Amino acid sequence: MKQTTGTQWNKQRTIAIIYLVMASVLWSLGGVMIKGVEGSPLAIAGIRSIFASLLFWAVIRRPKFTWSRDQILCALAYASTVILFVTANKMTAAANVILLQYTAPIYVALFGFLVLKEKTTGMDWVIIFVVVAGMALFFADDLDTTGLWGNILSIIDGITYAAVILLMRKQKSEGSLDAILLGNILTAIIGTPFAIGSPLSASTLFSLLLMGVFQLGLPYILFALAIKWVSALDAALIPVIEPILNPVWVFLMMGEVPGKWALMGGAIVFTAITFRCIVSALKPKEDHAEMPAN
Repeated sequence: MKQTTGTQWNKQRTIAIIYLVMASVLWSLGGVMIKGVEGSPLAIAGIRSIFASLLFWAVIRRPKFTWSRDQILCALAYASTVILFVTANKMTAAANVILLQYTAPIYVALFGFLVLKEKTTGMDWVIIFVVVAGMALFFADDLDTTGLWGNILSIIDGITYAAVILLMRKQKSEGSLDAILLGNILTAIIGTPFAIGSPLSASTLFSLLLMGVFQLGLPYILFALAIKWVSALDAALIPVIEPILNPVWVFLMMGEVPGKWALMGGAIVFTAITFRCIVSALKPKEDHAEMPAN
């Protein structure tokens, strides 16, 4: 792996952070879009992944399915994540799903060194605690104690999402998008048959097309490009702005104003993530793992 200069590294890392923010913005559209889609959760996940797969294939052109252990595990973790997310949203409050899914940074911090040899510092743990606390405050008015199985699925979803991040980062030099394409194909194979019994309307299919391309496919392409230049913990923490943006779309489309606790929690999350990005950028180049030159 080639060593880059400090200036080159900082430039690439800045671009990567922009990609992660862009991916978060696109992912955040999911909350509004999924609410308007009728049908079986598995069918929704499966057909959405068909459209995402077509986009991935057009971008990659010649995917390399090596069938390595990491590629297969990443594909399985990804398929589990997208299926569990849609299913849990049908079984419990959306706020519960988002909050529990974004416990992922905790798992990334716990297993980052074991999988990637990336160390988690004391400051990292403080940032994780502040981010989780901010999110809990953000969703304080919307959390629901009902929907036990939906909450359980959301907890598992957080674990599988962390696995996707770790395994994509581990395959950064081999092409992590190939594993995500494989994961979408697997999701399509599992979910699409559930649409046979209850055919989806043309408007629903169009919504799933938009979701597959813009809410799932494009952000994961940006995520795969970014993860070459940031740590796994960065890749887990920065997208936490996704759920904070959900109420923004609701406000713009429906005029619903977030409460004071939501605004305070969102401010805490944004501040914590921005602080970590700045501190990380100020570290000497030697403190970072070697990054790819392409």
